[in-house]
Amino acid sequence: MTRRRFAILLLILLLPALSGAWLFGSLMAWPVNRDMRPPTALARLVRLTASDGVQLAGSYWPGAGPDSPAILLLHGIDASREQMARHAAWLHGLGYAVLAIDFRGHGGSGAVARSFGLNEARDAAAALAFLRASAPRRRVAVIGISLGGAAALLGDDGPLPVEAMVLQAVYPDLRTAIANRISRVAGWPIAMLGEPLLSYQSLPRYGVGPARIAPREAIRSYRGALLVIGGTEDRSTTVADTRALHGAAPGTPALWLVDGADHVAISGLWSEDYRRRVGAFLHRALGPPEG
Repeated sequence: MTRRRFAILLLILLLPALSGAWLFGSLMAWPVNRDMRPPTALARLVRLTASDGVQLAGSYWPGAGPDSPAILLLHGIDASREQMARHAAWLHGLGYAVLAIDFRGHGGSGAVARSFGLNEARDAAAALAFLRASAPRRRVAVIGISLGGAAALLGDDGPLPVEAMVLQAVYPDLRTAIANRISRVAGWPIAMLGEPLLSYQSLPRYGVGPARIAPREAIRSYRGALLVIGGTEDRSTTVADTRALHGAAPGTPALWLVDGADHVAISGLWSEDYRRRVGAFLHRALGPPEG
């Protein structure tokens, strides 16, 4: 068989796999927008614009004082700001100002493709700008779940310049995240074959290689207080992944591995212990909620 015929045959054999991988990647990036309930009486609906023009929706709760520290709540993938409703009510009750947004392709924000934290970082930056517009010296912390934590770290200028971050179930890099999710369903041999077909779609889709979508590398330049939370039974963001993210951060970040918790449990973690740990962390990092 000539080289040309071999190449044609190989292409014919690969086309279904390549087409299937592209279709699956498109489904992963597909928007999941939906109608949202109006915010509670204590909050107001806000409309923001990201640096690339994408329109964003959010709910804002004012703090106890005009300069009260603020908490930016960033939800996980396939969720919306409603995922953070309990956080918002709790934190606002303590006296913090609170902003919860819908990322692009989620909730009530613009129906554009998701990018696993890369372009969502623009949304997080727009939210931070809103919080500081009326109180430039306000201290701000982020609570980011999965996608939300990645978005807080992956900005073009580095991580969000906030005083503190709580990062829950945040993946270390795109390739690891995709491999973990494939292996969870189909096993590691399939993951090793399928992961590159999905990861390197970042080049045609977003104009960057998968190495650019790596919270573990981005966190190296973050200088604020940090609490990293993971679950011992999380197969999407494993204990090793959580330790890698934590270990890459400078300084002495805090680490909490929740025994028996999988990815869903960590993403929705809401217990007395959680509120005690996170509340104490925020108070140390931001000072009194009253401002």
